[in-house]
Amino acid sequence: MRVRAPELRGRRWLNTGGEELTLAGLRGRIVVLDFWTFCCVNCLHALDELRPLEEEFGDVLVIIGVHSPKFVHEADPAAVEAAVERYDVTHPVLDDPDLITWDAYAARAWPTLAVIDPSGKVVARMAGEGHGPGLASLVRELVVEHEAAGTLRRGDGPYVAPPAPETALRFPGKIVALPGGTFLVSDTAHHQVVELEADLQTERCRFGTGSRGFTDGSSPRFSEPQGLLVLPPDVAGAAGYDVLVADTVNHALRGLRLGDGDVRTVAGTGAQLRERVLPGESFDATSAELSSPWDLAWWDGRAVVAMAGPHQLWSFDPASGEITVLAGTTNEGLRDGAPDDAFFAQPSGLAVDGDGTLWVADAETSALRRVQRAPAVGAEVGTAVGQGLFEFGHRDGPGAEALLQHPLGVAVLPDGSVAVADTYNGAVRRFDPSTTTVSTLAEGLAEPSDLLIDGDELIVVESAAHRLVRLPIPGGARTDATRVDGAAHRVRRAPTDLSPGAVELRIAFTPPAGQHLDDRFGDPTSLTVAASPPELLLDGAGTSTGLTRTLRLSPDVTDGVLQVAVAAASCDDAGSPGTVDTFAACHRYQQDWGIPVRLVPGADTALDLDLRAV
Repeated sequence: MRVRAPELRGRRWLNTGGEELTLAGLRGRIVVLDFWTFCCVNCLHALDELRPLEEEFGDVLVIIGVHSPKFVHEADPAAVEAAVERYDVTHPVLDDPDLITWDAYAARAWPTLAVIDPSGKVVARMAGEGHGPGLASLVRELVVEHEAAGTLRRGDGPYVAPPAPETALRFPGKIVALPGGTFLVSDTAHHQVVELEADLQTERCRFGTGSRGFTDGSSPRFSEPQGLLVLPPDVAGAAGYDVLVADTVNHALRGLRLGDGDVRTVAGTGAQLRERVLPGESFDATSAELSSPWDLAWWDGRAVVAMAGPHQLWSFDPASGEITVLAGTTNEGLRDGAPDDAFFAQPSGLAVDGDGTLWVADAETSALRRVQRAPAVGAEVGTAVGQGLFEFGHRDGPGAEALLQHPLGVAVLPDGSVAVADTYNGAVRRFDPSTTTVSTLAEGLAEPSDLLIDGDELIVVESAAHRLVRLPIPGGARTDATRVDGAAHRVRRAPTDLSPGAVELRIAFTPPAGQHLDDRFGDPTSLTVAASPPELLLDGAGTSTGLTRTLRLSPDVTDGVLQVAVAAASCDDAGSPGTVDTFAACHRYQQDWGIPVRLVPGADTALDLDLRAV
């Protein structure tokens, strides 16, 4: 049943030239609302999936981003404006810091897409990424239906491009030192890699044409490059390139030869990974699909990749050309233990200390994680700072109580302590492994995204200020840092009332027109359920196939968060009716929900979530 779409309400509009849009004013156009927030890698994937729709249906389709923040920093007006520019959002954006429109459309996950037909009715809603093909099919159907009815209106959309930026760097991401005393920086929004002199301003050369793309050779093109890794000299000599580049939006690793600027793709095909792969699985890197590689580090004789998209750590061997999943189940969350049982959430920064511990800035859990090699029992994932997907803030003190806010970078200081680019707090934090305490080294920075030690100074990539800055490392950093006792926050969302006891969890999923569930190799679905606190869930936790499950909620817990992760695979129909083409293109639909719940006797005994593709 089609229902009237609620009106769009928020703080202000971006990318409209100051005009306030209304659904009444858009009547006759197909409208897609994209509920997103700029911390969320799945939301960034959805933005990329919407670009082809904007190009193909520009005269009948209006995409509107509804920015619905998760973190406190994401409600800052300047931060929202910067994010719209950073991620090259080319459609109108409604800034909705109080989640007014989010609540009106009953959104529960980032991203959520809502489709409104030319008569102003909601015709579809879907959560997660991977919906590009299904949306395209639905838009075509609506065009035919409403053109025949005379209710379709063609013409230019309401998007108005903002003024072009004029800074040398644009949202730089990561930095590494080169042997000759210069530095290499990923100039992310310019789609280039830049070599800078020691003053951090004078450019020696740029690699990449500056146009978004995926081209090798002497005139290469990148798409929002992030992590950089200078290979050991012997490895570089054998591989034929000097620097490994995490080409994030191309879902690839690129090899850069500094001498002549030649670039080659050494891992990834340019297509985003849609299958679930687990620790221990290995692939030929040139034919493997990746998903948002964000940072790189040399560890244990190989390049480790912070694979933010599937919430995992991978490794790449430049000598053999093999890529392997190291740690993470693909479930988004904070769980320690063996690599094949651990949860990460958008790992975005890596560093290795003198003892061989791999430190990880785990962005979405606002955590500092570690991976330690223990020869007797194998690797082990642990948490130094961080409490989960929904707790964040700026609080120093014991690691078990301290809080970060979406950190993206990490570095090991000369004294063995760990510096963290605490991005959304605009700070550099310090964790001391010897005392397991957290302190603050610097504040007032604009979204610091990476750190590099250079003698007695700390180079900070101040991403939202489009610059690099040097800060002195405090002498005896263990005693000279500042103690901050700031506010603690939880993600702001209205709780769902559920009854204690048995609750039926039901995930709605229908393949788009022209697709079918891919059951050739068994049930093509996966459902994972966990809870915070764990005591909330007496029964029903774990991973199995299926889109329904009976949960049992404890009457002794008054509130908490249900964490639900689902994936489903479908393939394009092909051939004659009743046949399946073995080589048909397949698609993976996935979403993670964190559902705040309040237990109320007599409340609902069912929880319905929507991964609907049409």
